[in-house]
This record gives sequence, structure tokens and C-alpha cells, in this order.
Amino acid sequence: MFTGIVQGTASVITTVIKNQFMQLTLELPQKHCDNLQTGASIAVNGTCLTITAFTANQVKFDLIMETLKVTNLGELKPGDSVNFERAARIGDEIGGHMLSGHIHGQASIINIEQPEDNRIIWFEAEPDLMKYILPKGFVALNGCSLTIGDVKENRFNVYLIPETLTVTTFGASSAGDKINLEIDSQTQAVVDTVERYMQQHSS
Repeated sequence: MFTGIVQGTASVITTVIKNQFMQLTLELPQKHCDNLQTGASIAVNGTCLTITAFTANQVKFDLIMETLKVTNLGELKPGDSVNFERAARIGDEIGGHMLSGHIHGQASIINIEQPEDNRIIWFEAEPDLMKYILPKGFVALNGCSLTIGDVKENRFNVYLIPETLTVTTFGASSAGDKINLEIDSQTQAVVDTVERYMQQHSS
């Protein structure tokens, strides 16, 4: 379980790519390395990954075919930065919204606006995901719990404050970047229930 409150960025050290499989090594900030354990979960760009090995502040993960297909992790190169969040524990404050770390697809950054003390990022997503993107609803983008601003056809935007730009990779994002998207589970449940109801009563 994750909260969508990204704890910082980690550096990609190595990516060992095999046939539909990748071993990923990240370097975490030292202050976030307490009680690391093999088998524990960390959200990397919002994707729930399991620690397979670690030494000091370097952590290794195995990424399988489905993860590489659905997320942006297969595009990572040494030197890149990723957002990370260690799994929440019972009793932790939930500052964002409940996330599973299971990515539904990717959204592309199509435009970035920069008013003073703000950054407005516009995304484009597939229609099957856009039905769950509602104004003032929640969405997780590269693991960040964010409130949706405007929604127009297959596009939507979010407003980012300076703190978010400092702590996450969004401060260095640019148009064309592919961003992992996890839709809000409660929104998905409501939309799917309404869709089923409408189908049953239209036939």
C-alpha cells in the first residue's frame, strides 16, 4: 500500500536488460534506507516493485514482461532519476490517497505552462483511461497523488506547487515524457458500476 506522497528521487545505477526482463539497481538517499529488507515493496515511478537485494543505499529489483509493457520503467537508463515511495505501514498518516502501485497505463506530457509559483502540466491519455479522469478527482502520476484540474476530451491537467517540483522528477519533466498513471480505485469502482447499470437498463 502506498499514499502517493513521493519521498524523493532515486538515481538509476544500472539496468541489465534481457529478453522481456530487466534488473534495475537504484541508489536511494541515505536517510530513506532504514530497515531495508529483501521482499519489501517500494513504489518506483508509482510502480510497486519488490526488493531482490540491497547493499548500503543501493537497491535491486527484477522487472518482468508485464511491468515493462505497461510502465515507463523499461526506458530507464543509468543516470536517470525516478520518484520513489517506500510502502506505508499501519498507523502512517495518509497524506495523498490510497494507491496499490499497479499501473494502468501511461499518459504523455503534451504541454507545460509556467505561471508564477506554479507549473501546470497537460497530459494526454487513452480513452479507456480518460473515463476515470474526472475534474477534482484523484490520479497518481509517476507515483504522485495529484488532484485533477481541467479535463478536455483525451487531455487533462494538474497544478504542481514548488514543493512537488522540488521533491519529485516533475521539476525536470518536459513535453513528450511518458508518465505512469494509476487511476483512483474508488473512481474506477463508481464509473464501472454506473456503466454496468446503464448497459443493463438500455437493453
